[in-house]
Amino acid sequence: MSDNFTDLEYNDTTHTVEAVVAPAYNFPALIFGILLIIVIIGGNVLVCLSVYMEKALKTTTNYFIVSLAVADLLLAVLVLPLFVYAEFQGGVWSLDMMVCDGLMTMDVMLCTASIFNLCAISVDRFIAVSIPLNYNRKHVDQRQIVLLSGTWLIALAVASPVIFGINNIPHRDPTECKLEDDNYVVYSSVCSFFIPCPIMLLLYFGMFRGLKRWEESRKAKLKSSIQECRKLQQAAAAAALPQEHGVIPGPLPMPLPRIIERDLAQARLGLEDTDDFMQTECPPFPPEYRERISSVPSIAYQQQPQNKRKRAKINGRERKAMRVLPVVVGCFLFCWTPFFVVHTTRALCTTCSIPPALSSTVTWLGYVNSALNPIIYTVFNTEFRKFFKKSLQSFSCCC
Repeated sequence: MSDNFTDLEYNDTTHTVEAVVAPAYNFPALIFGILLIIVIIGGNVLVCLSVYMEKALKTTTNYFIVSLAVADLLLAVLVLPLFVYAEFQGGVWSLDMMVCDGLMTMDVMLCTASIFNLCAISVDRFIAVSIPLNYNRKHVDQRQIVLLSGTWLIALAVASPVIFGINNIPHRDPTECKLEDDNYVVYSSVCSFFIPCPIMLLLYFGMFRGLKRWEESRKAKLKSSIQECRKLQQAAAAAALPQEHGVIPGPLPMPLPRIIERDLAQARLGLEDTDDFMQTECPPFPPEYRERISSVPSIAYQQQPQNKRKRAKINGRERKAMRVLPVVVGCFLFCWTPFFVVHTTRALCTTCSIPPALSSTVTWLGYVNSALNPIIYTVFNTEFRKFFKKSLQSFSCCC
């Protein structure tokens, strides 16, 4: 949400663009800007395609991530080219002021949409952990549609004053493209950043506390089930197999029921804890039991009807997705917090002297965030990484 593309002094006695010294072209900004646009477009297009084409990635969380990727894509297409052009000309705005107002509108809206998409993801994840039985993991339901729609409607509402002419002030400098009203700068910063970010952080804190309690409870139940099952199997083995030479060589390591073996396998894949009961493997049957194993009665759990077996569970893929999101949020805060602090300070403190280089740096840092999210997904998510690798290999083969 760049509120000032230049800090050049303007000569009030002439009020003409011709009075300004010819701009010094900034070629490093042009090269970096073009590379940034390419990376943002390429990475976020791959994110959208991966969710569209890969069945394993069709989750509700990833639909919110697609919404975030769309905001980043629109930023790279509608905002960054004009921003890079202004930076290349040394910060001087040489286009029509209506184009500037359109640029400011899109900048505010897309930045706000990115923040509220992250906030919507935190709300969605908090619901998934707090009331998992009422959460639809396979399809986007009405609640999630409301979240996605509300994200973009709020972003449009925050940016709408620029459309309705809040930037049209008397004696406006035509060489600068910025948000002219300091009160609006404060208002938009509070609505877009300083209110939603604390809410988002609190929701993530509650989500991870709930997830930790859920995993501890799951591990305790799994451990208890395995211990009880082993006791029953050993008792059945002792009753069914006669002792040879007065002693049985150790307890019979019978296989666990399928439902427990499945949960045990999910626990090994989804959790990174190394408790002893998690690492217990069934050793091979001793030779003394192989010929008589068929006489041992099997231990089985009574299956519940299909409509009663619905359990509040979060699979390993969802847990991995939840662990990626704090990294996304952390990078977002790192990239955008300096921008909002600097430009809110400028709006509130008219006597403060903020160097133009600092304003430009924090604005570039905010835009860099749009290129980081696809990289984060590639590093931390196996499914995204596989699709990205496959797509890049196909692209290199075609070239």
